[in-house]
Amino acid sequence: MSDPENTPAPQSEQDSSSPPPAQDQPVAADAKLGPAGVSFSIWPPTQRTRDAVITRLIETLSSPSVLSKRYGTMSPDEASTAARQIEDQAFSVAASSAASDNDGIEILQVYSKEISKRMLDTVKAKSTTASAAVDIGTPASDAAPAPAADGDSAAGAESET
Repeated sequence: MSDPENTPAPQSEQDSSSPPPAQDQPVAADAKLGPAGVSFSIWPPTQRTRDAVITRLIETLSSPSVLSKRYGTMSPDEASTAARQIEDQAFSVAASSAASDNDGIEILQVYSKEISKRMLDTVKAKSTTASAAVDIGTPASDAAPAPAADGDSAAGAESET
């Protein structure tokens, strides 16, 4: 109870407005609660949030994960470039879908879905390109990124020789 944040305010401070103690907290705490007198917005995200999304995308694209088991990993430099492009494009799409009557949560969902879609498209495209480079003579559109296809393409290469 010696913590100043947990200590009740003196009676003289409480007399002026007499709100419940929970509303006596700083504005940042009020923004989470969303009382009628305080306005807050979840769209657009802050630059700090956008940077955190990019950092997480870089980790996902360049580290071992479920995604990398199927499609492979990228170098950190390649992942950084791709992550910035993915986030920027997703932000643009979400921002263009924003209308004054749209709820911020709906726009945030568009942003999140665009990031996921673009990340998957990026790793699939990289995997297809890598498969096409390994499977010379196989069109890139026919190259399958699934691990099971590796056995098939080896058998196909043997029959061609």
